Amino acid sequence: MKDPVYQVQVVLDDVWLDLAQLSRLAGVTEAWVQQRLEEGLLNPQAVPAFEVLRFDANDLHRAVRMAHLERDFDAVPELASLVVDLEQELAHLRAKLLRLGG
Repeated sequence: MKDPVYQVQVVLDDVWLDLAQLSRLAGVTEAWVQQRLEEGLLNPQAVPAFEVLRFDANDLHRAVRMAHLERDFDAVPELASLVVDLEQELAHLRAKLLRLGG
């Protein structure tokens, strides 16, 4: 039996989300996302074929995690973003260590 969270991740890897979809799935308002975009804390990938912002699964994960940190720990957006950056770097380093046999 597959992990349901893993199945969602696989599906979202092939799908782009627009601002309304990202906001709804992350449980935040569009204004919340717009503010983080203006502050450079969320950086959707550029898709030249589209004239609207498009977000991928990594953007969704980042928005959800930042929203939780801001809500649960009363963190300012910049601190939540920094924590997410550090978590992603730690996960990257752990995966690299596993590939090297450690």
